[in-house]
Amino acid sequence: MSGRPASSPGRHFLQIPGPTNVPDRVLRAMDFPTMDHRGPAFAAVGEKALQGMKSIFRTEGSVVIYPASGTGAWEAALANTLSPGDRVLMYETGHFATLWKRLAERLGLQPEFIAGDWRHGADPAAIEERLRADSAQAIKAVCVVHNETSTGSVTQVPEIRRAIDAAGHPALLMVDTISSLASLDYRHDDWGVDVTVAGSQKGLMLPPGLSFNAISDRALAASKTASLPRAYWSWDEMAEPNAKGYFPYTPATNLLYGLVEAIDMLHEEGLENVFARHQRHGEAARRAVRAWGLEVLCLEPRHYSGSLTAVLMPEGHSADGFRKTTLEHFNMSLGNGLSKVADKVFRIGHLGDFNDLMLAGTLSGVEMGLELAGVPHRRGGVLAALDYLAGRDQASASAAE
Repeated sequence: MSGRPASSPGRHFLQIPGPTNVPDRVLRAMDFPTMDHRGPAFAAVGEKALQGMKSIFRTEGSVVIYPASGTGAWEAALANTLSPGDRVLMYETGHFATLWKRLAERLGLQPEFIAGDWRHGADPAAIEERLRADSAQAIKAVCVVHNETSTGSVTQVPEIRRAIDAAGHPALLMVDTISSLASLDYRHDDWGVDVTVAGSQKGLMLPPGLSFNAISDRALAASKTASLPRAYWSWDEMAEPNAKGYFPYTPATNLLYGLVEAIDMLHEEGLENVFARHQRHGEAARRAVRAWGLEVLCLEPRHYSGSLTAVLMPEGHSADGFRKTTLEHFNMSLGNGLSKVADKVFRIGHLGDFNDLMLAGTLSGVEMGLELAGVPHRRGGVLAALDYLAGRDQASASAAE
């Protein structure tokens, strides 16, 4: 199931940026017998899942849950709020922003893509400038990816909201949080987001198969006049049954069991602690990368991700070859480079159900893999990360003052 050799002992290290490792508690919750999704007992499950997701999105508004991948939630966000030919402003932060743009094209929208270098989050100044130039207010939505999974760069969503407001533009703000929700700080209501898109397989610690829209009142109002075709994705179809804890079609019942358990786990740890843990692991991973003499793909420290670290390979060396070596020798999967950065980067996932020892093991596998694959590097990356995790570097700095 993991792709490892049949004779390989121990557990597979799944260190891609999602799907992530599913905790035992969630697996056990999903193992309950499937119940009648029209019966009275199911309403409690549905209600807890829907209300619980509001707490994760940090919204008082509506949340819709689909049995789908994050791509389905992308489509739902656009299909429910826009009409054929509408202009949509998007920003090229990486592979997944590009895929969302292609989906918009296929729906009959007219996306305008602000070019990016795949090493930063979206630029609020560029978005504000374009919106100010749109005197006819033809642009109906601004779409950005919060945490670009292909690059490890985070867009500062509050700055995008301020840019839209500064331009005096009525465009809806839509944000993809597929690899950031329940990993990085996110506030749907406080940040003035109209539609937030998410998926189950990353910070929510579930297998793939659930996706989400968190919806503002402005987005709901837009859905009343939007004319893109929609049936399966229709928010209207969801509203009445959701109010009673049910769904208009067969839900992913056992995934909802797992979702309820995952939400409980996140609140037991405390969302602020979850966010701090991810930031801490991101910093430790970056320190390891620098100690190896390698380069983090993201260039802007304010845009560093706590979910994953994308690492540039030295010129002339294959990231995929290195990943293959690491899988074969250490039974560890690392994320590959996608489209523009294919075979140029590898990605270390450190999100979801993840702790210090798991990070130490992951970085040890990377360091040994670099050696075996003949990638030029310095030793000591693991030690640099351990010094940070144990607080030794801070202690040394204090003693030197």
